[in-house]
Parts: sequence; structure tokens; C-alpha cells
Amino acid sequence: QVQLVESGGGLVQAGGSLRLSCAASGSIISYKAMAWYRQAPGKQREFVARIIALGTPVYADSVKGRFTMSRDNAKNTMFLQMNSLKPEDTAVYYCKVETWVLDYWGQGTQVTVSS
Repeated sequence: QVQLVESGGGLVQAGGSLRLSCAASGSIISYKAMAWYRQAPGKQREFVARIIALGTPVYADSVKGRFTMSRDNAKNTMFLQMNSLKPEDTAVYYCKVETWVLDYWGQGTQVTVSS
């Protein structure tokens, strides 16, 4: 069983920045992949960024160049640095861990970008 605890969401003005964190209960080195998703009101959950094992992150076109996904293996934590935020980035952001058996999701953290 993997537990994920997210933090870092909040209210920010357009053009501002936020850094989301996702702390895992186990060693993230053993996971197949880690990812961030988001879900805006009335919309389906959508992919934001993903990194496979020790690979390079890939990003959705809508966030490419503005968001950066990283990880701290020693702290079993992954991050999503979000810069140049836009009102359309407003959503609940979820972290996800993919193991070789199951996928696990965090509880979500709200990000609200005001215009």
C-alpha cells in the first residue's frame, strides 16, 4: 500500500508561481513511474506531467515550458513547479504513483489562479 500526501496548493494571481509537493510512504526509486494530473470543475481529469523511473519528464502541451516536474529520492517526494500560471490552470491537482501492480493517487490539492 502506497500513501501519497500532497501539499502546496493555494490561491495565486495570474503570472505567479506555486510549487506542489507529493510525499510518498515508500521509496520512490522502486516505482515504475510518477505523474501529475489535474481536474478542473466540470471537466475530466487530465494529464499534466509524468516521469518514468529515472527518465526525463514529459509534459502536456498546455503546461510545457511553464511547469517542471522533479523528484527528491532521498525524501521520497516529487514536485511540480508551476510558473507563469494562468486562470485556466485552476484545478485540483493530483499526484499518481504507478507500481508494477497497482496505481495510487493522492488526495488532491486545490490550485486557484485569479485573473
